[in-house]
Amino acid sequence: MALVSRSDTRHAGYLASLAEAGAEASAFVADVRDRERLLAVLGDITERHGGIDLVYYGPGVMDLDARPRSITETDAAGVQEAMSWVYPAIDVVGHVLPGMTERGGGGFLFAGGLSAVLPMPALGGLAISSAALRNYALTLHAALADQGMYAGALIIGGLVERGDIYQLVKSQPAAFGDAGDRTLNPDDLADAAWELYSKRDRAEATFSAFG
Repeated sequence: MALVSRSDTRHAGYLASLAEAGAEASAFVADVRDRERLLAVLGDITERHGGIDLVYYGPGVMDLDARPRSITETDAAGVQEAMSWVYPAIDVVGHVLPGMTERGGGGFLFAGGLSAVLPMPALGGLAISSAALRNYALTLHAALADQGMYAGALIIGGLVERGDIYQLVKSQPAAFGDAGDRTLNPDDLADAAWELYSKRDRAEATFSAFG
């Protein structure tokens, strides 16, 4: 197993938890928007682990204090910035898919926001990029279905407990209000992701804390 994130701040804790659960893992640092670094890390992972069988792609926001502009205020530059999280997914697939094809199996899971399926004007360009990532996942799913491989989308709507955004919202009730029960358990999301890949009976699963 390999972990990739923008910094190594939490790697020690993640690796310790995985080791305690009996899973051997390694960790790497890369910002997916740095294409050269991303591809280099994927090469390192392939070399160390002998191939990549399953990719979970779910990059988080970089600037927690940034607020998206409404769709009525979004310009082309804003959409291009939001799409910078989608392009690396295509790079990852392009790098990993040939090995999966050669081995005859593998899969991809892409995590995105609820705005991919539900109009959320306040999210502006993020809604466009979320929809694009979902469409890519579903189209890839159709392409790989008869080749022994899988692609699927995990649509997440709500605050993921223990996550960075969750911590921010909980720490500033005056700014964000009471999160109440609008939260999602990350363990449930992990179970759903594994079920998508292992059962392969559907292309996506949606989790929404908004009813």
